[in-house]
Amino acid sequence: MKFLDKLKKEKPVSKPKKEPIKKKVEKKPEKKVEKRKEEKPVKERVLKFETHRILKEPHITEKATDLEKRDKYVFKVYPQANKIEIKKAVEDLYGVDVLSVRIISVRPKRRRLGRTSGWRSGYKKAIVKVKKGQKIELLPR
Repeated sequence: MKFLDKLKKEKPVSKPKKEPIKKKVEKKPEKKVEKRKEEKPVKERVLKFETHRILKEPHITEKATDLEKRDKYVFKVYPQANKIEIKKAVEDLYGVDVLSVRIISVRPKRRRLGRTSGWRSGYKKAIVKVKKGQKIELLPR
């Protein structure tokens, strides 16, 4: 049986771990840095290169032109755009103050031409109300 005892591995004896020596570090006194005061808070705005991802085109109809008298403008927008993005895009692109935004999703409608039937595509539109006295020039003169 002594032969089998030699085949068994002996467990290594674990040595106690040495703790690292901690050195005391003296902290230097911190210098006071004066913060610059910003005169006006910077507003987050949609950059002009991103407005094309939000606004498609102005929606010009008879009803939309009547709404212009009440400082409301209608735009076709992309389906994933939300009210906040639309507000920032209109403010940035046209330089006006937007008071409110209302969104309408227009459903696709079934249309027929003779035997063939199909669908007219749906879209999303936004009615934007601007501050009284401000105008948006949709059609250049």
